[in-house]
Amino acid sequence: MKPPIFITIMSTVILGTMIVLTSSHWLMTWIGFEMNMLAIIPIFMKKSNPRATEASTKYLLTQATASMLLMMGIIINLLHSGQWMMPKDLNPMASAMITVALAMKLGLAPFHFWVPEVTQGIPMSSGLILLTWQKIAPLSVLYQISPTINPNLLLPMAITSVLVGGWGGLNQTQLRKILAYSSIAHMGWMAAITLYNPTMMLLNLIIYIIMTLTTFMLFMYNSATTTLSLSQTWNKSPLITSLILTLMLSLGGLPPLSGFIPKWMIIQELTKNEMIIMPTLLAITALLNLYFYMRLTYTTALTMFPSMNNMKMKWQFDNTKKMTLLPPLIIISTMMIPLTPLLSILD
Repeated sequence: MKPPIFITIMSTVILGTMIVLTSSHWLMTWIGFEMNMLAIIPIFMKKSNPRATEASTKYLLTQATASMLLMMGIIINLLHSGQWMMPKDLNPMASAMITVALAMKLGLAPFHFWVPEVTQGIPMSSGLILLTWQKIAPLSVLYQISPTINPNLLLPMAITSVLVGGWGGLNQTQLRKILAYSSIAHMGWMAAITLYNPTMMLLNLIIYIIMTLTTFMLFMYNSATTTLSLSQTWNKSPLITSLILTLMLSLGGLPPLSGFIPKWMIIQELTKNEMIIMPTLLAITALLNLYFYMRLTYTTALTMFPSMNNMKMKWQFDNTKKMTLLPPLIIISTMMIPLTPLLSILD
């Protein structure tokens, strides 16, 4: 893709999300979603092959269906209230339809089937955009309508998402699919807390984006797409291997790493709201995610697979590429736990 075309398309993707973030008019919000969706598809098809075409088609069909449901919810609300503004008192039917549409756009269970397939079919860099930037717009709308969301609709989707995100990743060997299932689980955690403390959902989103961005950058740096290719990173760079190890444990939510902060605060907030069963179920199902992260850690750092390369210390003689962004991202992704008292003001 030529640079001017790429810059134009990326600008449209960013502009579409910005319109959704800044608009209080339902029609403008819908237009922002459409701009974003239509501009992202050429990004997914940078490498023109049948797999990318299939993934882009799946994404288009799912997002178009979600946009249709969103518009129907907006029209029902318009007929009920007579205004296009985002009000605090959404019609219950409109609220349910808009919530389902946003769940489809986010990939919450039971509308999650497209996420692993699309992520696997597109390049790593496009997968990074799909699992980070593309979550911002739907979550911002969910944030705005959170007072009117029906808990009986969103909470079962949240628990199912965490369960599916853990269960689906157990038998995967493709790193992109593992990260896709990880994304579904994280979206479940965010959906669970949206009803009780939407600001905490934003904190979770920020930490999730930083950790996912760092993980994708490390995988792209190593040109790793499967667990097998990841197992050979020790020969290339022990430093990168140890960074991946720490990052995987942080994504799994182990203390004292950054990934533990949102889980800790969400469980605490739900308990304050006299919800006991919900955080218990979330914590138990999160163990599934932790299992496959631990398996990746074991494959990467604790085993040295047989290889044809007789020069095991080759990394000492390699000129490693410059990694300017990675050091600060690694620090944020793993060492934010001392900032927890500062973040607790969100309560």
